[in-house]
Amino acid sequence: MKKIVAINASPRANWNTAQLVKEAVKGAESVGVEVEYIDLYKLEKFTGCISCFDCKQPKSYGKCTCKDALTPVLESIRNADGLIMGTPNYFGDVTAGFRALYERLVFQYLTYKMDISCNTRKIPVLFIMTSNLPEEAYPQHGYDKKIESYKETFDLFIGETKIFISGNTLQVSNYKPFGWTLFDIEEKKKRHEEVFPIEKEKVFALGKEMAEKI
Repeated sequence: MKKIVAINASPRANWNTAQLVKEAVKGAESVGVEVEYIDLYKLEKFTGCISCFDCKQPKSYGKCTCKDALTPVLESIRNADGLIMGTPNYFGDVTAGFRALYERLVFQYLTYKMDISCNTRKIPVLFIMTSNLPEEAYPQHGYDKKIESYKETFDLFIGETKIFISGNTLQVSNYKPFGWTLFDIEEKKKRHEEVFPIEKEKVFALGKEMAEKI
């Protein structure tokens, strides 16, 4: 049976990012594909790349040998037929947990040779990002270039990558204790009620599409 690995790289297990990743999972499962769902922040301690270069040695070429909670995750991805990953946007970038996974996942395949990647088993990737900032404001802050950089790297080392961004998200269910005045809270609530359900339908379709093609 074909298998997809889905990773929620948000510290929040049931909020915007997790909900979108789970909808993509439902889409994949709707056509009979097995999905392994992972909450990254529920794992035991793990780290980013430790620069040991074992993945460049003949005995472990192309495979990260750092032993921690990411070890079985990387092995699952290595054997998967598709990969779904979601992260909130923190300061214009991914979460620290996502970055650690990204380093370990990609660097193991980097050869430092003319044939730059040793990954001979490419798989499709769906990269989901949620953010407080509206998507249309990404170019103003350079976020679009950051996302494109991740896409280019995943395309090269992991497989063809599709991007889905959900911006202007509802950060909390109750804003009253915080006194935030930077944005229109009622607008955010309205968007969450009217637009976010449509976005969930879209990622469901993307998950289903991935599963049908693998």
